[in-house]
Amino acid sequence: MPESTLIPRVKALIGFRAVFITFLLGSIFLFKIDFLNLLYPKAIIYFIAAMYALTIIYAMLLPKIKNLFLFVYVQLIIDVISEISLIYITGGIESWFSFTLLLTVLSSSIVLNKKAGYVIASISSIFYGVLIDLQFYQLIPISYATSIREQEFLYNIFIHILSFYITAYLSGYLSHSLEKTVLKLEEQNLYVKDLELFNTTVIESLPGGLFVTDINNNVTTFNKAAEKIVGIKKNNVLGEKIESVLPFLKYPLQSGRFEATLLTRQNEEKIIGMTISIFEDMRGHETGYIGVFQDLTQFKKLELQMKQKEQWATIGELSANIAHEIRNPLASLKGSIEILRENRSPDTQRDKLMSIALNEMDRLNRIITDFLTYSSPKRFELRRTDLHALLEETIELIGNIEDNRGRISIKKDFSGRLYADVDPQKIRQVFWNLGMNALESMKEGGELLVSSANNGNTIKITFTDNGPGISADDINKIFYPFYTTKEEGTGLGLSIAYRIIEEHYGNLSVKSIPETETRFEIDLPKKDEQS
Repeated sequence: MPESTLIPRVKALIGFRAVFITFLLGSIFLFKIDFLNLLYPKAIIYFIAAMYALTIIYAMLLPKIKNLFLFVYVQLIIDVISEISLIYITGGIESWFSFTLLLTVLSSSIVLNKKAGYVIASISSIFYGVLIDLQFYQLIPISYATSIREQEFLYNIFIHILSFYITAYLSGYLSHSLEKTVLKLEEQNLYVKDLELFNTTVIESLPGGLFVTDINNNVTTFNKAAEKIVGIKKNNVLGEKIESVLPFLKYPLQSGRFEATLLTRQNEEKIIGMTISIFEDMRGHETGYIGVFQDLTQFKKLELQMKQKEQWATIGELSANIAHEIRNPLASLKGSIEILRENRSPDTQRDKLMSIALNEMDRLNRIITDFLTYSSPKRFELRRTDLHALLEETIELIGNIEDNRGRISIKKDFSGRLYADVDPQKIRQVFWNLGMNALESMKEGGELLVSSANNGNTIKITFTDNGPGISADDINKIFYPFYTTKEEGTGLGLSIAYRIIEEHYGNLSVKSIPETETRFEIDLPKKDEQS
């Protein structure tokens, strides 16, 4: 047992001894006990005085003693001798104070250990047995009632010895169990302290701000990163309402992720990204809220710069594509006009050159028209529209195209009505562009399947063709403006379709298996009241 644990117990033993002697002295005068008929009438007073003196000596020696274990043993043995002396002067077998030996046995187990309890029980048994035997054989001048027989002496000794050892066993067992419990509690306490230290270290080391509030929004935790972001010291935040620190928060807090603008006390505007969750104890009861937040100001500035750079890069790429698309028909147009101006071609050739010039003009007009449609979309006119009716019109128009008659088989997989709030003209254009794209990809003929599905909160419309498919290199670029693999295409049809669906808060995606099929999927949001 370490001395740090033993010292408080020794002090308790000394204190208990002093209290017991005080009560013993006080009770004698309180109950007016007549001890004049004792063998040594004043011996009990001397005994009490001697015990007080020993207690004072023990207290004075305690800071100077190096071997505390031995010091306690000496005290306990002296206590046993003192108690035997008290029993001797108060009548031996007829003494009321034999119970004090039990107190010493009990004290030895509690202060020291189980083994000490048995040692003191043995010493007490020997001393008490010897005292009673000497009284019985009248070898010491202590009288006793003649009615007490020899068997009663033996039984008295037996009962006392049995009591000493039972007390030693029970107190030792309890003391040992208590000591084990205390050790476990100390281990758990150290573990809890280490865990608290670890948690504190982790919380303080987090790169993002963190706060914890109680159920009334009073701040209980506020880490260093939070101090740095908000610009307020922890001591000025703890115990305050979180709304006074982060004004954009409102009571009661709502779980979720959001962004907000914070004006710090240094008049610095910051963009804060925050996630709030409900804080629960081990029983699942809500005890408050936990918030994790970051300063997104610099990130947002970088993001804006990146978007601007991407926009400039897109504009540059778009300009290059426009120049490329316009240069080709202009070159043909210029060559034809130059030949016509020289007037050195036959009439048949002149007609052919005029036809080329007119076709190239039409091509230029088509490119400009598609580009204006893509770059300057008209304002939306949302109406409750039957999408199946639009699909029926589109399929009929595609089927009646002169180049398509009998070449492409068009099938549909939808029925009834399917309503959505859309701009019918723009959605019709999307259907037309996707249908024409499928037809143009199946030059040798094939099959186009148009289907629809109502998926609760979304509407899915699919155009699937069994043409040659799209290569892995091209599939990520087909929605780019002016990107096309067709000789006659402008590369804006799919771009326009993608933009229209995006402006309807939907999604246009493509999946393709080369030489097998290509599937364009339109996902449009559907309000709850839509059917």
